[in-house]
Amino acid sequence: MELRQLRYFVAVAEELNFGRAAARLHIAGPSLSQQIKALERDLGVRLFDRNRRSVTPTASADALLPKVRALLAEADELRRSAAGLSAAEPVRLGYVSWYPPDLVSRVSGVAQLHIDTWVMPSHTQAARVVDGSVDLAIAWITTDALAANRLDASFISVDRLYALSVGPDDSPVQAKDLAVPVDADLATWSSWNEYAEEFAHATGARLEYTDDGGITPPSLFDHVRRLGRPVLNSPKRTAFELPPDIVQRPVVAPTPYWTWSLISRQDEPRAAVRAAAQALTHDVAPLDLDPATTWLPAKDPYATGAR
Repeated sequence: MELRQLRYFVAVAEELNFGRAAARLHIAGPSLSQQIKALERDLGVRLFDRNRRSVTPTASADALLPKVRALLAEADELRRSAAGLSAAEPVRLGYVSWYPPDLVSRVSGVAQLHIDTWVMPSHTQAARVVDGSVDLAIAWITTDALAANRLDASFISVDRLYALSVGPDDSPVQAKDLAVPVDADLATWSSWNEYAEEFAHATGARLEYTDDGGITPPSLFDHVRRLGRPVLNSPKRTAFELPPDIVQRPVVAPTPYWTWSLISRQDEPRAAVRAAAQALTHDVAPLDLDPATTWLPAKDPYATGAR
């Protein structure tokens, strides 16, 4: 049982509608339903009677609701007290190419968050957490790297990867029909190369070796035109717009996903860093993927629990 699940219970009890509660919580409806069912299993009671038209709290829910509200209020007060102790401390965060747009506001009153301006690859940002150059990082990481470096990872977001091809056909592409670029520049593309090589091995896609920065535009567009087959994009966010002759296409059988973790040290001594990490992730819904139709690397931290 988690505080997050208790907040979900209160939202459903107040909204009496799973759709409205999910929108209020900024999570997907199926994830909310799964979390409520998990809470019911943990508590050993049914909380809601549900049908297609209505959601009604059970007698057990009515009895528990005041106690849950009081518990959540105590947890919020504890968080505020901890925030008062650490709010003045700076916390440095590194990232690769993406971070939540509300990143700073999430830790408001908890810590002074400083977003590092050095945009670096995932493996480099993880190494900077290890050596203390930054306190936290948003990056992709494997379970091996976590164990070897005594790091923790908390899920913060996921990207659905797609294919690029010469238009106008924008229909779905099977993974086996893709070209997957890897780059000789390991200082920049070590993490992507590891991901790409495992994906190609798992699906039968063809690896395409490059040494010209062809993982990202504009060189990527040149490779799409040259290869004459769909090319898997990397999760590197760029400011380039698609040229008129290039189309974006969904990938199926399976659909590849790239996860973003908030990385921290297991033995982090600073309360401000721990509080910032908690504030950044405590309302993030768990990853909810169907393993029958999606793909994550075997050593992705969320591969085992993806469902």
